[in-house]
Amino acid sequence: MSTTTTNGAGISRSPDYRGTPDDCISSHYDLSNDFYALFLDERRVYSCPIWAPGDTLERAQLRKLDWHIDSAGAARAARVLDVGCGWGAMLRRTREHGAQEAVGLTLSREQKRHIDRFGDPGIDVRLENWIDHRPERRYDAVISVGAFEHFARRELSREQKVAAYREYFKRCREWLPRGGRTSLQTIGMGDARPDLEAVAFARFIYRVIFPETELPRLSEILEASERLFAVRDVRIDSDDYIRTGREWLARLDRNADAAAAIVGQGVVDDYRHYCAGMVREYERSGLTLLRLAFEAV
Repeated sequence: MSTTTTNGAGISRSPDYRGTPDDCISSHYDLSNDFYALFLDERRVYSCPIWAPGDTLERAQLRKLDWHIDSAGAARAARVLDVGCGWGAMLRRTREHGAQEAVGLTLSREQKRHIDRFGDPGIDVRLENWIDHRPERRYDAVISVGAFEHFARRELSREQKVAAYREYFKRCREWLPRGGRTSLQTIGMGDARPDLEAVAFARFIYRVIFPETELPRLSEILEASERLFAVRDVRIDSDDYIRTGREWLARLDRNADAAAAIVGQGVVDDYRHYCAGMVREYERSGLTLLRLAFEAV
């Protein structure tokens, strides 16, 4: 379905793309800032919002940002960390809620370039993997939305995946004081048995859209956080992703010509297949959407 293209950052993208985990993430998020602006909301939030009746996508995304800020205790905090900060919407929203300093980690040069243009001296965005992050001092709150899917690899056993996730929670515990809070949002594995279409879609995602990705199960996240964090809230919001996927697909269809001019028709077709397939997987409970809040113990 996909054809090899070269995006605006000069990164080759093909169905057989192979590279380091950092390179694989960059191959997706560095595709084109202008392309993502065509189907995301005005703040370019590339994760599932929290919908309410009558919402626009923009309003639903603000509700999601505010849920994480409240859950992590980031409003009016002295120092907040956003792991996998995307195009900076969470960083800006924490500042709007009174955070003095918001630090963001991304592996995308295009995302960093976009955030740097904010010109906000209270926002510090770094081209850095969380594994390598060594903060100068502790944070009051840590938020991570849509990054956890990249923290393990498919070939790992359950025990190895839990160990990889636990390393992330260990780092968060080091970064936070006792009683400090962190929030997490991730796509997770659902409970439905895969059918042939689901298997084909999973192969497509792993080869074309998100190489070096593995989805967690809720039980793995909870086990990984044990004795480091107390669980304060768990939300399972799969229906929110169904509506989101449909909205992204509709926006992409409305802007199909402009999108093809930026990234090529093959990439547009890939993303249409990606959005439609994600909706199907959530409808059949092959996937789930997890939001969690923790407190350091």
